[in-house]
Amino acid sequence: MRIKYAIPIVFFVALVIIEKENNIISRVSDKLALKQTPQAPIHTSRSGNALPKRNVSVTSLGKPSSAFTLMKRHLEKYSEHQQAAAAVTNGRKDILLLATTRTGSSFVGEFFNQQGDNMFYLYEPLWHVEKMLTLETGGTNATATAKAYCDVLRQLFLCDFSLLERFIEPLPVDHITASLFRRESSSSLCREVVCSPFVKGVYERYRCRNMRCGPLNLTMASESCLLKEHRAIKVVRVRQLETLRPLAEDPRLDVKFIQLVRDPRAVLSSRMVAFPGKYKTWSNWFMNSDVLIDDNEVKKLKSNCDNIRMSVELGLRQPVWLHDRYMLVRYEDVARLPMKKASEIYKFTGIPFTPQVNDWILKSTQASKETRGIYSTQKNSAEQVEKWRFSLPFKAVQLVQKVCGSTLKLFGYKFVTSEEMLRDKSISLIEDFL
Repeated sequence: MRIKYAIPIVFFVALVIIEKENNIISRVSDKLALKQTPQAPIHTSRSGNALPKRNVSVTSLGKPSSAFTLMKRHLEKYSEHQQAAAAVTNGRKDILLLATTRTGSSFVGEFFNQQGDNMFYLYEPLWHVEKMLTLETGGTNATATAKAYCDVLRQLFLCDFSLLERFIEPLPVDHITASLFRRESSSSLCREVVCSPFVKGVYERYRCRNMRCGPLNLTMASESCLLKEHRAIKVVRVRQLETLRPLAEDPRLDVKFIQLVRDPRAVLSSRMVAFPGKYKTWSNWFMNSDVLIDDNEVKKLKSNCDNIRMSVELGLRQPVWLHDRYMLVRYEDVARLPMKKASEIYKFTGIPFTPQVNDWILKSTQASKETRGIYSTQKNSAEQVEKWRFSLPFKAVQLVQKVCGSTLKLFGYKFVTSEEMLRDKSISLIEDFL
């Protein structure tokens, strides 16, 4: 009798969960397809002449296509292949730096930001997408966010900011915004060619440091991007490499994926300093032996480690769509041998290693104490490798090793078996395998 009533109940619950999932994805699809449609960018040159209008890619989140739409796509695909041939001839490279927070991605991102006039670099554009989707759905949905991230990145590599605009709050007016996240971290957005006149009374939180520019004109940014030889984007919000496969298979792009990883024990230590509010549970556990660590925090740690490990395993397998497109980089190797690793990274991308990057690395890896800070890219890089070993309690190290053991082994990080071993700097915890 119990089974008789249990089956309908389970079936009903399953339907409710599926419906909720579909509603979230539908709302994200609506945002990509409909929001701000009346304000879709009409690219114009500074002389006022119209530039070719770009299409916003929302097919991955849209509804099933009609026969007409399918035929139209076949025609567009042919056009895309023609564009791809031109892109290859021109030698353009699209670089995506994948990481998680507190892995040294800002430092490595500067390898491209400092490249010079031939590189268009963007710092964390997906911050806006995550924030908007979290607000609208009451939390992040992995399926919906992954598709949105991929669509936005595709358009940005094509120098089209129209899709990103739809996630910026407040909405840009006439494609002008004072709210782009960390604009000052992208030299491409603070150069004279995109520096609009300063507007008195307009507050821009992430304003350019070296120039007194007004709010960012995204149409001008798009024009500047199109004139650059190469494009690079740094992101810390993509969970799985597999979700970016459409970028590798898009004939209009030539994407190189660089995945940056760091010892999970060091990442935990760094995040506690950078985000004390979010890691208060961990701090309480560190200071009070009677306090138990929250199971949800442990599950979150495990999920982060598993996601990174699975992405790296996929990258190292080199499936057809990733052949010659994937490079794994450990932060510890960059910190110890920055010039050598930078040279290897540039060789992988196929872009010449410029004197500007060389000079920046020399300056930034031997910074004085006065120039250092939590978010600074100017640090004594060698010191950062071992710093966590003297701030993280041994019991925390044991927990991370238990939860993220397979990740540590894959990346070549040695396990610590005692507190004495943890504090002994003469013992290296890094295998020389990369």
